[in-house]
Amino acid sequence: MAALDVVEDGAVWIGDDGLIAGVGPYERLKRDAEGAEVVEVDGVIFPGFVDAHTHAVFGAPRLEDHARRARGMDYKAIAAEGGGINSSVRDLRSRETGALEELTARRLSHLLALGTTTVEVKSGYGLTAKDELRTLEVIGALGPAPAVVPTFLGAHEVPPEYRDDREAYLRVVVDEMLPAVERQGIARFCDVFCEPGVFSVEESRRVLLAAKARGLGLKLHADELDGSGGAELAADVGAVSADHLARVSEAGIEALARRGTVAVLLPGTMLFLGKPQQAPARRLIDAGAAVTLATDFNPGSSPGMSLPLMGMLGVSQMGLSPEEAVVAITVNGAAAVDEAGTRGQIAPGFRADLTLVAIRDWRELVYWYGANLVTEVWVAGSPCHPRRRPVNFVV
Repeated sequence: MAALDVVEDGAVWIGDDGLIAGVGPYERLKRDAEGAEVVEVDGVIFPGFVDAHTHAVFGAPRLEDHARRARGMDYKAIAAEGGGINSSVRDLRSRETGALEELTARRLSHLLALGTTTVEVKSGYGLTAKDELRTLEVIGALGPAPAVVPTFLGAHEVPPEYRDDREAYLRVVVDEMLPAVERQGIARFCDVFCEPGVFSVEESRRVLLAAKARGLGLKLHADELDGSGGAELAADVGAVSADHLARVSEAGIEALARRGTVAVLLPGTMLFLGKPQQAPARRLIDAGAAVTLATDFNPGSSPGMSLPLMGMLGVSQMGLSPEEAVVAITVNGAAAVDEAGTRGQIAPGFRADLTLVAIRDWRELVYWYGANLVTEVWVAGSPCHPRRRPVNFVV
């Protein structure tokens, strides 16, 4: 993760197919690409950032939850007062599909302006077959800039109408939602929130194995607030990633490293929740695990959208080197959505997703915070930086 090649006075040759045809010193590359249009830029070009964990389809922000936490209330107490995930569920169910599409497109425009060229987006605020499928249809209508990776998260929480019959809701997820997701082909991955008080390890295994049998890739919310063996489960079922991991065990770290399951860490979440313990990034890397940093963009626990900010937190709060932080928001982010062979690197044959940042030294990317220094973005070779970003996230 510390292997980072830096080309001074470099250039990127983009082919007509939207892929990178060459990269190297400008003086050499302009001879190889004789006749190509030359676009001169000033700053540092990075691979387009890849955000491997978001919940971008939601309605209103959970402002009351934020105020309750400031008064010392914990997750369970907030949920008992009507807040938490189920408050977002009620909100999403009440909104028209077109309004959700417009709202989410605005958010993705902001992500793009912050340099994110590929973003994973989960369902999980519908929790009925109708509303989960509707959410995935909204996700499918997004893009192409940024590129969107859809994930089904029907097992995000037990909705209120099934609070006294968890088994019945699990049957809905496994027997109704997953077959419909497979039939319609509207998700690449299935995720489960594996956490004490949400879904147990065995409940999570049941959903994941059912999803795997239907051809979906697997991801897992694991060991966020309490350790429960989620990382071990992710490794055991062959998940592409295990996400959160603030309370991962040593056995879980070893399992992720051994199996090659990507560890997706979400430093903005722990910061926003006021939690003193971040995921053990250094121990994960030293054990040989691949580490990704993502935003967890959502209305309740992480309303942040900036991957450069996550990189800064990775360095200042988690002990990553600047090189490791850059890898964590580019090629390792791509690995966490099973795209490491197509994006996340500036190399021949990779998709020409590029982010230009107004800095002189590449290390400044994960140093400055509080300002967006991204000046240009290309997705599949096409310039697409939104010059006039919409302001309203909620209508």
